[in-house]
Amino acid sequence: MRVVIDTNVLLSALISPHGSPDAIYRAWRAARFELVTSLAQLDEVRRASRYPKLKAILPAHRVGAMVNNMQRAIVLEHRPSLPPSVEVHDPNDAFLLAMALVGDANYLVTGDRRAGLLQLGSAGHARIVTPAVFCAEAL
Repeated sequence: MRVVIDTNVLLSALISPHGSPDAIYRAWRAARFELVTSLAQLDEVRRASRYPKLKAILPAHRVGAMVNNMQRAIVLEHRPSLPPSVEVHDPNDAFLLAMALVGDANYLVTGDRRAGLLQLGSAGHARIVTPAVFCAEAL
């Protein structure tokens, strides 16, 4: 099974060690599924972890370890583009949908209810779900 995990879920895994995002990150680390990521997402993890509100609670060494681990996943070198027929409310999330399509993912896991990804329901054959739903269905 291949999975795209939104950056907000990945960073949440580092913030709270007892929630669904952490369970998902640990399951990937235990090789229970394949993570599909991209160089763009690795950059986003680094950049977002430096935001003042996150920098205060995220130790740099834990973020660095996560990025190093993610480099061992299925990493798409080029930022994939969305087909013109696929619309997304937040242009910053277009790369997640494109990764799900190009990476032949089964799931796209996101916690962002405002961006509209969850409302889409799917991208290609990938279901777009919350971390809690992913944990209930796939782990």
